[in-house]
Amino acid sequence: MYPRKFEYIAPNRVEDVLRLLRKYRDEAKILAGGHSLLPMMKLRIIGPNVLIDLKNLRDKLAYIRDSGRVVRLGALTTHAEIEQSNTLRRDIPLLPEVASLIGDMQVRNLGTVGGSLAHCDPAGDWAVAMLALDSSVAIQGERRRVIPISRFLKGPFTTALRPTELLTEITIPKPPKGHGWSWKKFERKAGDFATVNVAAVVIPDRRGTVKKASIAVGAVSPVAYRASAAEIMLRGKRPDSELLRRAAEAAAEPASPISDLRGSAEYKKWLTTVMVKRALEEALNRAGISVEVSKHA
Repeated sequence: MYPRKFEYIAPNRVEDVLRLLRKYRDEAKILAGGHSLLPMMKLRIIGPNVLIDLKNLRDKLAYIRDSGRVVRLGALTTHAEIEQSNTLRRDIPLLPEVASLIGDMQVRNLGTVGGSLAHCDPAGDWAVAMLALDSSVAIQGERRRVIPISRFLKGPFTTALRPTELLTEITIPKPPKGHGWSWKKFERKAGDFATVNVAAVVIPDRRGTVKKASIAVGAVSPVAYRASAAEIMLRGKRPDSELLRRAAEAAAEPASPISDLRGSAEYKKWLTTVMVKRALEEALNRAGISVEVSKHA
């Protein structure tokens, strides 16, 4: 199927993009990597009158910058650039791991982190990882605003972006050295969208207990979420297998999956528990926190 007719514009400046967005508003769509937008246009799920291609802005919006306590990602940074970044492998290894499991090589070479976040597919990967890392996003419109990723993600394919705004940057705080992390993604086949995806970050204290745990879950609810109840259960504890089981169940509680070709709702709920437990086990191990087998396990 072919998309409806549209006007194609490739500006050379961010200011020109914003001017076009103010002019066309809901009639326009932004083209970054295009792996989500173009198939939807071909299927005529959407039919923008104007397509604004950001390809000429890579020199301004594609970067990975070490800014001390945080790392800044330009919105047009590709999955492949994140996967191959030595800075991220050293300081935030969760991100290269996520990138390495997105699609195939062609998708990773063209797809962008900003495009993925702005698209806000419930089964997308970056929203889950950025939630677990307490990231924030910079949005440029008539004025620049920076908001936490938790407030940016609103619902299926819905974000806090206004029709006249552009996502320009993602800021990720560096977890402390010695933190543990894990990325678990269950998919029907390599490169597929997730049936369940989970990101976990564990920060240990000097006593070998959990100072802080971050758990984010995606693909089993209208929008990715933080499993705050499970995080609280782990805080200040040296978890055993029974506590991990209960934390995983608590993390799956907010999930509201639907039955589809990837499985029944009941199966996905159970799978969420399994994947959270595996993610926590790996993150705790990387943080140097041993998990004892409970007598009740």
